[in-house]
Amino acid sequence: MTYSDAVIRRLTVLCAERDITVNKLATLSEITQSTVDNLMKGKTRNPKLKTLHKLAIGLDMTVSELLDFPEMNETIFDDE
Repeated sequence: MTYSDAVIRRLTVLCAERDITVNKLATLSEITQSTVDNLMKGKTRNPKLKTLHKLAIGLDMTVSELLDFPEMNETIFDDE
């Protein structure tokens, strides 16, 4: 698993839990749809902290909360 795979999984779960689409996440986060799409499709392999911060705000959480989940904390990531 790569870092970006873990972030994609986390965002997918959070969107499902909140019953929002990727498009809605982009709107809530004030990020362009293409930026979120590229991240979710794995085209963006190393998202900037600023992007993660905006996504966290859009999900009404902190960056720490966004990145605090078992796959992130317990995985040894493959080099990208």
